[in-house]
Amino acid sequence: MIDFDAEKKKFKKNMEFEELKDALASYDITDMDDVMFDIVKSIREKNKNNGTI
Repeated sequence: MIDFDAEKKKFKKNMEFEELKDALASYDITDMDDVMFDIVKSIREKNKNNGTI
């Protein structure tokens, strides 16, 4: 049987939405689109410098 009083004592409140949003916004997150864009850009620049298309 579940001891609700013991479970209540162990409970830790999660961040509120606004706190979570602010915490996540402080990170510089690079997603896969950014990574792929940088890879394609560097390949194009390399090819342009080598005279290939």
